Amino acid sequence: MSPQADAIAGLLAALAIFVSLISIAYRPGRLVPAALLMALLATAIGGRHQRLAALAVAVGAVCFVVGMVLAVLTDNPLY
Repeated sequence: MSPQADAIAGLLAALAIFVSLISIAYRPGRLVPAALLMALLATAIGGRHQRLAALAVAVGAVCFVVGMVLAVLTDNPLY
């Protein structure tokens, strides 16, 4: 595994966590699928950031559920 691929996987995983957390407050139906796609791509790349990528997938799943519940309860748009 090249060092560039490791760096890209780590950045993708960190960005996926950031976007997932933002999606709790702003349109989870749009942001979480993109965040999960980034997290799964980081997981596929693997490397030394494999646990961070797995954490990004878990955070994305939790943020999807929490964001959707909050959006429905507060009558905010899902998309």
